[in-house]
Amino acid sequence: MRKIILASSSPRRIKILKELGLKFTKSHPDVEEKIRKDETPKKFAVRCSLDKARAVARKESGLIIAADTIVVLNNKVIGKPKDKKDAVRILKQLSGKTHKVITGITVLDTGTGIAKSDFEETDVFITKMDNNEIDLYIKTHEPLDKAGAYAAQGKGAVLVEGVKGDFFNVVGLPVFKLNKLLKYFNINLINI
Repeated sequence: MRKIILASSSPRRIKILKELGLKFTKSHPDVEEKIRKDETPKKFAVRCSLDKARAVARKESGLIIAADTIVVLNNKVIGKPKDKKDAVRILKQLSGKTHKVITGITVLDTGTGIAKSDFEETDVFITKMDNNEIDLYIKTHEPLDKAGAYAAQGKGAVLVEGVKGDFFNVVGLPVFKLNKLLKYFNINLINI
């Protein structure tokens, strides 16, 4: 099998791929993740995943897997909190509401230059939280480096009342969609 490179240093993405039995290396992509004027959240997530794959392709050879996960509320991208105060603001915004988690995903073959991109969208309902619950969750430090200021695979799971769609997408790597893209390059995650 050819060399596979994950264009990410996300512990969650690394764990998912390891649990699937995929052998890969990782390379951190250095790209600016800034939404452009008139760019939809879906197009933004897909473009960022492609930008990450291309950034890694400039320094690595092989099959590159890149993803970019965003949280969207009322068609507005909610990024990672800047600090604890910002995390409180974000959690108050999401409290008692359904939002979307969108992951753009790209697989790029540096040998042929062929890149295949797609996205996954999942609805997540966050329970209604009072100030005390938000403060307790902030004290875990878990929300400080997560889009949307929560981790569905961590303590933030107690805040997630429901998920409609791909749970792995909420964690940051939609496995079903990844496998679909990898099949184009003759790799099936069931068969590795």
